Amino acid sequence: DAWRDTRHRMRKTEIRRGHKSNERIVDMLEELHRTLFAEDDNSWRGKRATKRFSLIQASWEEVEDEAGAETGWIEWQFTPEARKLIQESETYAVMNRQAVLGFRSSYALKLYEEGALRLHRRQPVWRVDMVGLRAALGIDPDKYKDFAQLRRKVLTVAKAEIDQLAHYHLEWTEVKRGRSISEIAFHFIPKDAPAQIDTVVELSRHSVGRTPRREGSVEAVVLPDVDARPLPAPVRPAAAAKLFSKFPDGRLAFSETADTLRQIAREHGGGWDADMIANAYRVQMGERLMGLSGAKLVRSWTGFCQGFVARRGRP
Repeated sequence: DAWRDTRHRMRKTEIRRGHKSNERIVDMLEELHRTLFAEDDNSWRGKRATKRFSLIQASWEEVEDEAGAETGWIEWQFTPEARKLIQESETYAVMNRQAVLGFRSSYALKLYEEGALRLHRRQPVWRVDMVGLRAALGIDPDKYKDFAQLRRKVLTVAKAEIDQLAHYHLEWTEVKRGRSISEIAFHFIPKDAPAQIDTVVELSRHSVGRTPRREGSVEAVVLPDVDARPLPAPVRPAAAAKLFSKFPDGRLAFSETADTLRQIAREHGGGWDADMIANAYRVQMGERLMGLSGAKLVRSWTGFCQGFVARRGRP
């Protein structure tokens, strides 16, 4: 919905991830304000011209965070020109936010962007010479001068992360001129449905253990479908339909409903405070929460508690 004339918002914690400081958020916002688009257009005289315009026109950053609470938010609004370009363009990349935040290699992230930009084209291939590749990935001229090093330290590492976190696979072919590599052709191959499901499951899990899972050095754990999970033992479907007419407001306390929800949070929330999970649940569900009741509400709440600890780990 980037093309809509509205403010977009995100929690600071979703951007900071493991970092405690907000300095990177300030740098990010300032960089976005300096980002320009350029497109072909005509001048007022009908002459060919290049039109330049900003990506965002305004941003808001909350500077007073409540102690111990995840309350900090940022907001931004795209310029009218950027919104029009985004709505009409068929060339911009569609990227998964969880995947972007999950990459540990900056080279993998750059290659992911290139793949997301080309995936749905008729020929999803990126052909680039070595000078262009180094420039695109931001590789220092003094690093990995030998291609064998670049293949091992950059390309192989990036492929492993992309194959695990992206909605496509990365392959490449090397073109030689004489005895040296002169060009590389990257191929971006969409994943089939089972592989995409595996990727979604991986993105929902905590990043700790991601490398061993990628290398196959730990046992695979199959996560059950949230809708197929049985209700917790104390909550039967008939009782749930009567008990859970809606999700309670405020703190989970002093009612049979709240006590049961607290019990579910204790069993599935990994030790996180039930009220903290409940606040995040209300924000995540928004207006959809009004349409949940009974067994569906219990399954949704149970699944959210499990997802909460999967994303954040244990406190």
